[in-house]
Amino acid sequence: MTVKQKGEAKTARIPIKIVPVGAPLKKPDWIRVKAGNSATRFGEIKQILREHQLHTVCEEASCPNIGECFGNGTATFMILGDLCTRRCPFCDVGHGKPLPPDADEPLKLAQTIAAMKLNYVVITSVDRDDLRDGGAQHFADCITQIRALSPRTKIEVLVPDFRGRLDAALDILGTQPPDIMNHNMETVPRLYKQARPGADYAHSLRLLQEFKKRHPQIPSKSGLMVGLGETDEEILATMRDMREYGVEMLTLGQYLAPSGHH
Repeated sequence: MTVKQKGEAKTARIPIKIVPVGAPLKKPDWIRVKAGNSATRFGEIKQILREHQLHTVCEEASCPNIGECFGNGTATFMILGDLCTRRCPFCDVGHGKPLPPDADEPLKLAQTIAAMKLNYVVITSVDRDDLRDGGAQHFADCITQIRALSPRTKIEVLVPDFRGRLDAALDILGTQPPDIMNHNMETVPRLYKQARPGADYAHSLRLLQEFKKRHPQIPSKSGLMVGLGETDEEILATMRDMREYGVEMLTLGQYLAPSGHH
């Protein structure tokens, strides 16, 4: 039986331990959000996801904005299961030994998107270091099925770093390229060992650059969290790096720890 590790069980074995710097501060009123209501569109979206046996990063990462997004009929679909092969301490997605990819998932995902009549979808995944292609073929299969059932739907993929198998993964994605290619840098290089054990800043930049070289017509995108201890100048330097490597779109988000063990 596969065990899902979350919270303290997940972060206890990371190489650089989490050291609290003091009591957590009270969140300001402006950052507070309402919980989702099962009697609204929020409940409808959750029901659709359960019926089709699909995961969302909104649920698995304990995102506080889930009520707003589900309530507006939007979600970021998470493929390749709900168990990640890495233990990034900022993230609440469960760690464990993943199951083999579900061959029916691309069709189920496409059917769900068609039923929801979505104009725009975001597809992400856990890290799958256990797969020879890092899960790239599964991404391509999902894109193929979505375009077959919803040819007008725009598809953004938020991919893992495919570390150790980048060229093969990009070759596969090139057979079914998305409308927008996204890979999150997440944080500044100084904080990579603490925040992203198993990842590499230069490698993530290379992923974005290599895809852009192969597909210059496809917008490239990345994201950064703020609130991990970085400085303003470090953020600006990272933004300059991303622009130099071809990134055209950027999201910035305030980090909110999902528990006291993150």
